This record gives sequence, C-alpha cells and structure tokens, in this order.
Amino acid sequence: MAGDGCAKLAALRARMAAASVDAFVVPSQDPHFSEYVPTCFERRAWISGFTGSAGTAVVTAREALLWTDGRYFLQASQELSSEWTLMKGGQPGVPEPKQWLAEKLPSGAKVGVDASVHSLNEARAMRDVFAKHGVALECLATNPVDEAWGDARPPFPTAPLRAHPAEWAGKTAAEKIAQCRAALAEKDADALVVSPLDEVAWLFNVRGNDLDFNPVALGYGLITQKNATLYVDQSKVSDELRAELKKEGVDVAKYEACVSDVKALAASGKSLWVDPEKVSAALVAAAEDAAADAPSSAKKAKTEAGGEKKTRGAKKAVVEGASPIPLAKAIKNDAEIAGMVEAHLRDGVAMASFWCWLDKQAREGKTHSEFEIGEVVRSFRAKQFGFSEESFATIAGEGPHGAIIHYRASRESARVVGSDSLLLCDSGGQYECGTTDVTRTHHTGSPTAFQKDAYTRVLQGHIALASARFPEDTSGFVLDVFARSHLWAEGLDYRHGTGHGVGAALNVHEGPQSVSPRFGNPTPLRPGMVLSNEPGYYEDGPDGFGIRIENLLVVREAATSHAFGDKKYLEFYPLTLIPIQKKLIDWSLMAPKDVAWLNEYHAQVWEKVSPRVEDEETKTWLKDATKPVTVRSFAVVSE
Repeated sequence: MAGDGCAKLAALRARMAAASVDAFVVPSQDPHFSEYVPTCFERRAWISGFTGSAGTAVVTAREALLWTDGRYFLQASQELSSEWTLMKGGQPGVPEPKQWLAEKLPSGAKVGVDASVHSLNEARAMRDVFAKHGVALECLATNPVDEAWGDARPPFPTAPLRAHPAEWAGKTAAEKIAQCRAALAEKDADALVVSPLDEVAWLFNVRGNDLDFNPVALGYGLITQKNATLYVDQSKVSDELRAELKKEGVDVAKYEACVSDVKALAASGKSLWVDPEKVSAALVAAAEDAAADAPSSAKKAKTEAGGEKKTRGAKKAVVEGASPIPLAKAIKNDAEIAGMVEAHLRDGVAMASFWCWLDKQAREGKTHSEFEIGEVVRSFRAKQFGFSEESFATIAGEGPHGAIIHYRASRESARVVGSDSLLLCDSGGQYECGTTDVTRTHHTGSPTAFQKDAYTRVLQGHIALASARFPEDTSGFVLDVFARSHLWAEGLDYRHGTGHGVGAALNVHEGPQSVSPRFGNPTPLRPGMVLSNEPGYYEDGPDGFGIRIENLLVVREAATSHAFGDKKYLEFYPLTLIPIQKKLIDWSLMAPKDVAWLNEYHAQVWEKVSPRVEDEETKTWLKDATKPVTVRSFAVVSE
C-alpha cells in the first residue's frame, strides 16, 4: 500500500512540474459539489487513500497533507500511509489549507487548482489569502490527478434517468419552474443556473443512479423566463421521459452544452443568477469571459429596449445570491411528507426485523463481523416495497469502532459483534416515496456503568430536542443546546452537528436547515422541514465505544395556549419509528417527563409498525421492546 501511495504521489508531482505549479489542491468535490461523488471524481480518495466523505488533500514537491474534520480523525489516521500528514481541521493551531499554503510557500510560488471543482467563493478566498503572501492561484486546463490516474480512472456513470412519481412529488416540474421564474423577476436576473444534483432532480421531478446512495444524475439546469433546460447525458433519457418533460416545458440538452449556453447568454447581455457557494469558479469564469469578449452592441441590447432599463445601463453577466431552490426543496409539501411517513413505516418493519435477528443471534452465541452486519441490515430493507438502495453506507461500529463517527467496516478490519457487544448502527434507506436515516446503539450483553451513564445523557438530550417548542423564525443554532446540556453537565460532548436536513426521496443530507453549535447558519426552521436529531458520545481508545441515538423529525405548528409576540410556535413530530433500547438506560438519571416521552414514543412505534410486521417472532420482539416502563424511587417497577 505504501509503495502504491508513493507511486501515485510521484506521478502527480511529475504532472505538477509539467504544469509549472508548486502545489496542487485536491478537494473531495465533483463539479456539482456533491457529498458523495461518482467514482470518476474520487480524486482525493485515489491520491490519498482516505475514503471519508469530507477532506482536502494538498500536495507539494516534498509534502502531502490531508485535512478532515472531527468525524474522521480516527479513520484518517488508520487509512493514510506514512507519506501523508493528517491535519485535524478545526483544532487549535491547525490552519486551513489555503492559510497553510500561503504561509509555507515562498513568494512567487504558484498553487494549481481545477476550477471546475472549486466553488466561486472558495476560489476567491484562496486567491485573496494567497495574494497577501505573494502566492498565485493557477487554474489549470487539465487536472493533473486525472493525468496521473490515466486509463485506470473509472468512466462517467451511465445509469438511466427516471421520472419521480407525481404521487410523491406533490408539485409538477412546471409549477416549480414557475416559482423559479417569479424569483428571477424579483432578483432582476435573466437566467438561473442550477448546479447541485439534488436541486436539479427536485426541480425537474427526475431521479437517477449516478452516485452511490443519492438518487440523482449528473446534470445542470438553466431557467429563463421563456425556457427551461435539463443538461444531461442523452443516453440516460428515454423517449417516454423526454416527452413527459416536454409537456412540463422542459427541453433536454447534452450535459456538455450547459457551458456553451451559459456563455451565449452572457455574450448576449443576459445576466445569470448563480449561488457562489454552489457553482464552480470555472463556469462563472466562462460566463464573465464571454460577456467581456462580446461586442458592445450585444451588451447594450438589453438596455436599448428603452424605459427604465435604458437609464440603468447594462446588467452584470453574473448576479450572485443564494438560489431559491434549496429552501423550496427543504419545506416539504403534504405529498412529500406523506411519502416520508410511508418510507419510515417500511423502515420500521425492516429495522425491527434486524434488531430481533441480532438479539437472537447473540442469545444463541453466534457472532458476525461488522461488515456482515451491514449486509444483513441492507437485506432486511431490501425486502420492503419500493426500496431502491441505502441512503448511505451503513455504519456498524462495535466497541472502539463505534467511536469513529463515520466508520465504514471492511472485511479485513471489521470487529466481531457477539454476545457482549456494544454496537452503534447508523443506517438508512432510499425508497420510491422517501428517505430514511436512523441510528440506534444496542448492547447484546451487560453494559458498564459508564456506558449506561453516557447513553442516558445522550437519550436525555435527544428527548429534550424532540420535545422542544420554539417560536417561528428560530434557527437550529438556538436549539442545539437542548441536545448537549445533559452531556455538558458532566463535561462530555460530541464533535458533530446535532441535526441535518433530509431530502424527500433525495439526498440524506440537505440544507439550508441544520441544528448545530456553529453560528454561521441563521436559517429559521419552518413547518415541513425534515431534520435529524442525533446527539452522541464517543470514547476513544482500545476500550472505547460510540453512542448515538438518531430519529428524523418534521417541523410542524404547535397548538399553544398563547401566541406571545403574535408569533406561531413550532414543534417536532417523529418520523422514525424504531425502539430505543432500554437495557442501556440508567433510570436514576431519567426525569419523569423523560420516561413519559419514551413510553409515548414506544406506544406510537407499536401502534403504527406492528400491524405491518408479518413475522411473529419479530412482532413478539417489538412488543417487548416497546413495553411501557414505570419508574418509582429510581427503581424500574415494570419493563
């Protein structure tokens, strides 16, 4: 492995030297800034050997460094070979990649990038930091990692595109395009460029299979007041789907044609609305260069229509601002919520079947590797109607592997789950009607006192957030403390956000909403938004373990006795319907309201899931797992 890593770095450095750059930045992104990328764009994983979903590699003539966040510190330390230095992003004394490059490279040095995989804002930030130190940013015509990868680089994906059923979409593509056109008019822009793949899929009511876990296809969207175009590999679009899109006012064009159409619009004096966080610097540069090179008559054509526009002068080629699509997509309509509810009912059956199976295996003294556990989880989901794929790779971490927040088991390194194991299992499914994501922590034997204490505090935080009521216009940042306060009381915490948005039969991670200690996201939570609630605790070391309890929640209006400030108040409603293990609870820590919440939640699980369970053994397990608990004087009276 080390030799392979050396050869890859040598090949890359040779290409860097040929391009006359002193360093090259390799981000995780594809041209659409997807969380999971097609294998042909897994450049950072190929060059570094680190397979986590987030990270940035930097290679100079003598050094190779990998930045990632707290979720992946343990994983990266295990996967990186000796040629690489792990940079623990966000930790004291660890600079960002651009700052490190600016300070380490001499004045006059050149840092190479592939501008198609860096957002406009990211490229600007690098250029600004580098300029202060006399370092130049060079946008290379070809990616040197691709050149080093050579013929071994996987081809572009070719999975067919499919229509998303109207039953679960709730709105037609024409209705969504009309929303975009209204936003264009308000923005005083001529065209909206849509680059993120989930936004393209949502807007045109299509789904694909170009990426693992996310039902999307490589494509762009371009919306003007007269035209709507989907840019995608033509071989993926059937005649039936093309005709259906045409009825919605959508033209289908080649994937590569997006750049030329953007350039043509800019050259004709039209202004393009882009989200600088989600569109590539290369696409924006193409538009601005085309506008700059256009004849002056073309630039003035817009203003010569007369009236108000004539006095304002020509528009800019690029108008920047947050796209209107993410928020519209995040606020689910009734059909989308109904689809999510249905998906979670199916998921409840699948996961009840899995946990019943695991408990039986433990009782019988049978063992299974973490890798096998992931396969079994998938097999139970696959039995459910409408299941298409997992929404992410199952995280099945036994003991210390549970402390690796985004752990992914391999056949070679997987630990064994037996009759006295603490297993963290984070998994999810993609169904035709919706997307699921759930984490449960489960002990097959006798948990330690500290494991029970930590688990109970995580559960209390989960309950506190799930039970919260809050005024409209409240952001997730304000709510994050609900999930952490019981851990904080004992000097404990976790290095990840508490909640992320979830798409409806789309990406398992979506924005703009979140619940996080980071102050940077002011997006208020609104009815119809779906978020995860997943506090945790992770103990490192050979005797370590991981604990996380995750449900998906939908925001809805709360029925309150008062409306202070003439505001509506909001609350969460659980979508996930899977038992929470009671064996791990230290009942002496649980307040009566916590016990009441757990009993009510389990009553809902039994009422809604049990009628769908056909296997009697699983139904018996579910009945016991959801049995109400009575706690008096810190003793469990019934369970």
